[in-house]
Amino acid sequence: MSRNLRIFIAIGGTGGHVFPGCNLATHLKKKNYDIKLITDNRGKKYLKEFKYFKISTLPSSPLIKKNIFTFFSSFIFILYSILISLIFLILNRPKIIFGMGGYASFPICAAATILKIKFIIYENNLIVGKTNKYLLPFADKMLIANEELEGVSSKFDKKIFKVGNIIKKEIINFSEKNKRIKKNKKINILVLGGSQAAKIFAEQLPIIFRQCLADGIPIKVFQHCLPYQNDRLSLFYNNSNIDFEIFNFSNNLENYFSKVNLAITRAGSSMLAELTNANIPFISIPLPTSADEHQLKNARFYERKNFSFLIEEKELDSKLFLLLKDIDKNYSILSKIASNQRQYSDKNVYNNIDQALKKIIHEKY
Repeated sequence: MSRNLRIFIAIGGTGGHVFPGCNLATHLKKKNYDIKLITDNRGKKYLKEFKYFKISTLPSSPLIKKNIFTFFSSFIFILYSILISLIFLILNRPKIIFGMGGYASFPICAAATILKIKFIIYENNLIVGKTNKYLLPFADKMLIANEELEGVSSKFDKKIFKVGNIIKKEIINFSEKNKRIKKNKKINILVLGGSQAAKIFAEQLPIIFRQCLADGIPIKVFQHCLPYQNDRLSLFYNNSNIDFEIFNFSNNLENYFSKVNLAITRAGSSMLAELTNANIPFISIPLPTSADEHQLKNARFYERKNFSFLIEEKELDSKLFLLLKDIDKNYSILSKIASNQRQYSDKNVYNNIDQALKKIIHEKY
């Protein structure tokens, strides 16, 4: 059934939209589908390690409401993007399109509506994104990561199909030798900033880590940062006698999961799902400017399930040190979190996607 059947996957913007799309593409490619990734200039920078996929770049833009000029110009550009997408689809007509959320997926899904090409949208946050909200009335299905999704009218219930979080199979199957978190000499902390958090995490967290060391709390830091931050962070940690390892972009975070017993991260849905599936206790620090406060909602969900801790950015200086101090005094805190995480798994996500896709392929208008 799947051999040479053409599927486009529209990804772009942040890694939170790009990586689930790449994970999906990897799975479908192994099923012998003819896969092409459709991205924009923002998403393109994440695809350097995915050169084995066919990739096309199309223009996209959010609707900018800053003033009448930006609103009008961005609206015109979106119309232009839809026109380009129409031409592209006429020349390269797929059987199905997956829109992975974010404004980069809007033009091609809008064009698919005009050409009556089936398309599926995916929502991995706990509140539906604006793009997916606009596209849902025209989509064949919306695959969701969590059934507690907010912002969707009940009239679309028949379009909703829960699949789970589309994360790497290597992380779903991640098996750490020391599954039971034991008391180590150090709290080994993985700091995951992403492009939108690397700056502030590099500015605030090292100072808190130095405070930990001064208080006798032994730590080792594995920190993601941007390339221009390498020298400054290295100098700070060396001068502070903090054991550390810094790294820039990595698509193989599971290599670090085996080295740590705690993570500090933004609250993007994919990253929180990856850490939970890998049974890594984490402290989520939501991006304050995330649309509709979706990162805060994600973080609250995982905290409510006792899978993680939550500290808002405005409370970082006052709360993070105290939490790390509590963990050092009572290491069972992490063991309980990891135990709770083991009750959750996205291991069925790809089987669920296969079922949904098979059904859609055979549906007739």
